[in-house]
Amino acid sequence: MSKIEEKLGVNKYYVDEAVAHIEINENCGDLTEKMKLVNACPASCYTLREDQTLAFDYAGCLECGTCRILCGNTIVKKWTYPADTKGVEFRKG
Repeated sequence: MSKIEEKLGVNKYYVDEAVAHIEINENCGDLTEKMKLVNACPASCYTLREDQTLAFDYAGCLECGTCRILCGNTIVKKWTYPADTKGVEFRKG
């Protein structure tokens, strides 16, 4: 396990199962845009499937906004902070 995985592992996540704070446009076919998200997300929430579609899981999101800044006009169609009492709780530097 890498140091980053160890640090992420101590965070606590309060996931809002009813409302996703990030929604993506799954119809975007631009591989370059998809790879921006796969390569830049510090929590690895975005992965590319074998069929070149984008898999996304907001449950481990660090709420940094990287995806919104990189692909807010192409893939990311909604980005907000989670509702009160939901989201990530950082526990270690």
